[in-house]
Amino acid sequence: MKKTLVLSLGGSLLVPGKVDVKFLHEFRSVLLKHTRRYKFVVVCGGGSTARTYIAGLADQKISKKVYLQSLLGISVTRLNARFMTYFFGGDANKGIPHEMKEVKDMLAKHAVVFCGALRYAADQTSDSTAAKLARFLDCDFVNLTNVDGLYDKNPKQFRSARFIPYIDSKDFLRRALQIEFHPGQHFVLDGTAAKIIHAESIRTFILGSNMHNFNNFLEGRHYVGTVIG
Repeated sequence: MKKTLVLSLGGSLLVPGKVDVKFLHEFRSVLLKHTRRYKFVVVCGGGSTARTYIAGLADQKISKKVYLQSLLGISVTRLNARFMTYFFGGDANKGIPHEMKEVKDMLAKHAVVFCGALRYAADQTSDSTAAKLARFLDCDFVNLTNVDGLYDKNPKQFRSARFIPYIDSKDFLRRALQIEFHPGQHFVLDGTAAKIIHAESIRTFILGSNMHNFNNFLEGRHYVGTVIG
């Protein structure tokens, strides 16, 4: 039996300004190398592209603004997922799933399945989608982001930021809930994802963009990252 992994692929890795083709070639190479042992569900984030559209509505006096901003974010995650199917060689999925059952059905036929956020739910990002899928598929969850793991403060702003290699899920939940949710939120994992991880005891890993490091993780060798226990 192949082991299933749900990967949350941050939009900041996909499109940091323009499409990061070099990174995506490395990502594709690592995943395809390990398809004999693993099946992968890749949940694509929206990143700066989603935040650009969300910011465009920020000052508009319209009803249901936060809801509409969330829909924009969902649309971008699905666009990114569609792009990834093409990047991996054609329309790998034969469609972008919008339901968890669709993901599971596709996983029975494909070694790698791409999706964005699924149906709308309040106060959630694509990380929440990934956590829900990990619960639904009863598997581990790996969050690939633009930092090496969890820090006690933003390492891109503070040189004194301390790396946290392991954290209890309850402590992580407390940290995540200190950040007020808003569409396009940029944190290693959102509060809803943290709640699911804690409640369902989902083994979760936060890793950076170094694909040699990710390859080591998949091979059970030494890697740098944060484990949420």
